[in-house]
Amino acid sequence: MSNPKGIGMEEKKTIIQAEKLCKTFMAGGIRHTIINDMDLSIYDGDFTVIMGSSGAGKSTLLYALSGMDKASSGHIKFCGKDITGFNSDQLAIFRRRHCGFVFQQIHLIGTMSILDNVLAAGLLTGQNKRKLAATAKELLNKVGIEKKLWNKFPNQLSGGEAQRVGMVRALINRPDMVFADEPTGALNSASSTALLDLMTEFHRGGQSIVMVTHDMKSARRGNRIIYLKDGALCGECNLGAYETGDRARHDKLREFLAEMGW
Repeated sequence: MSNPKGIGMEEKKTIIQAEKLCKTFMAGGIRHTIINDMDLSIYDGDFTVIMGSSGAGKSTLLYALSGMDKASSGHIKFCGKDITGFNSDQLAIFRRRHCGFVFQQIHLIGTMSILDNVLAAGLLTGQNKRKLAATAKELLNKVGIEKKLWNKFPNQLSGGEAQRVGMVRALINRPDMVFADEPTGALNSASSTALLDLMTEFHRGGQSIVMVTHDMKSARRGNRIIYLKDGALCGECNLGAYETGDRARHDKLREFLAEMGW
């Protein structure tokens, strides 16, 4: 049976700690539980993948861990700070400094150039514009967005190009954690692979990532897979470092998901 408590990972630094985390909502006079009394540690330097069937609470958990949504009860410690009691303004400031986000829908600002979309995220944290621009251009080049595209608008890019810009925007503030919610869900196979290659490269460079996905191809990129069922942590699988063409890795993940009832 896979280990839901992360035994054997104690040597890693905990960057996010959820304790007794609950998320509920009322509908039709009935209280529905999305996250149910969950304890979970997310470790620095890991590529953590959250999986589970539809309605298991995957995205809800990601939003709670990142401060995008408030839990109904319980506590979340992020970089040593208990963010549970933060108000909306405090959470917004905290996210800008510590988090990057990559979504299935990229949410680039259509009236701004590609370069300005990236710079806007950095300027919100008060960074020096000249240094920020140098970082933005370096990252855009790294993800294959050439200079000739920097003054284009989002609707002039392909889906894969736009998602790579979204990745740069997520990284521009050098976040402690990048949160990705189904980042390949709207991409074709080639663009999906290209984005996953970038995420793998940044992870190898030390970037911590938490990604929600229902796709095995995407999930294989993580070194730690956690599986949710009915809002609870059902099990986890530790895959180790990703290597291209590792068939044993694929088989291990497939066996784990079968065990979880996926």
